[in-house]
Amino acid sequence: MMALELVNISAGYVPGVDILRGLSLKASPGEIVTIIGPNGSGKSTSLKVAAGYLGAHTGEVLVDGQSVRALSVDRRVRQNGIAIVPQSDNVFGTLTVWENLDLGGAFMHGTERRRRMDELIAAYPMLGRKLRAKAYSLSGGERQVLALARALMPSPKYLLLDEPSAGLSPLMLAEVFDAIVELVSRTGIAVLLVEQNATEALAISDRAYVLVLGQVALSGAAGTILADDQVRQLYLGGAAV
Repeated sequence: MMALELVNISAGYVPGVDILRGLSLKASPGEIVTIIGPNGSGKSTSLKVAAGYLGAHTGEVLVDGQSVRALSVDRRVRQNGIAIVPQSDNVFGTLTVWENLDLGGAFMHGTERRRRMDELIAAYPMLGRKLRAKAYSLSGGERQVLALARALMPSPKYLLLDEPSAGLSPLMLAEVFDAIVELVSRTGIAVLLVEQNATEALAISDRAYVLVLGQVALSGAAGTILADDQVRQLYLGGAAV
């Protein structure tokens, strides 16, 4: 079965102190899966374990049924199609849009890299209009689209997004979320999304996990979780109206 899975993962940043405690979740091609929960619940940590930035103390990271726990970040990108867009420092501000995209395909052959850049510029016309602009000169929403496109350069199967709406206006948030929905519809990629704007993220998602203290407290269809009164009271700012 094709999926990115975390299976019974325990992990943390300090020896003997686990942030994730027996966490299991998965994302399959063609779906958007959102992880929500309070600060410190392990949302971003779960993405770091999936991408290989943080090793697990116990458990397995599986891609299409095969363990990648021992593989580096680079090998997970190149061999297993995992890409991540971190919350901050996700573009090189002093480089141009073109240079950022080029770096995203650094290990690709020149002809293939250029073809892929052309595909992404066609998919995101804003990038084509600003190819020679420095990334720092872009708006917050434009930088997020650039970060997304750069992560897509190697044509990953699994895309991990950590707080893509961070610092964005409501209008820019909607544009970035629209881009994510369009991407999944067009390519069939799997998106695993960590997001503080939980209501908006759940509205575009197929499934969701609610994390509390490094464990899955609730999981299921995103619409069901969005409508859950207890979830709304604890994490979504109030009951449904």
